[in-house]
Amino acid sequence: MSIDQDRARLAFQHVSEVLEPERKEYATLVHKLPALLARAGVCQSLHFLKSRDMPASNRLLEHLALQLKRVNGGITSAETLLARAREAPQAEYLRLTRESMATAAWYRRMVQGVLEIDMAAADGERS
Repeated sequence: MSIDQDRARLAFQHVSEVLEPERKEYATLVHKLPALLARAGVCQSLHFLKSRDMPASNRLLEHLALQLKRVNGGITSAETLLARAREAPQAEYLRLTRESMATAAWYRRMVQGVLEIDMAAADGERS
């Protein structure tokens, strides 16, 4: 299985497990994550999710930690992911950023396909 297939498999599993009360908030965060990563970087983006302190943002952080442990096996939870994002040497930080961007793209596709929530619906507009 390729790395991209592994990203897709895990994203499908994670998105499929998101239950109704938090689906819309989770979808909104997922849809905004790629732009946030591009604009603010991985450390600031992950800490933004942490600052939201909502079930959907906490779940997304845990999902990202499970994906990003392929970059660093020491990433075992949202807290260890946040610590690595703050403390990683430049080469690892860049790898975390690239992997986060690739992973975020798969979560966005899965939210659209599995949850059937596009960006307009996630933002509360008519789709």
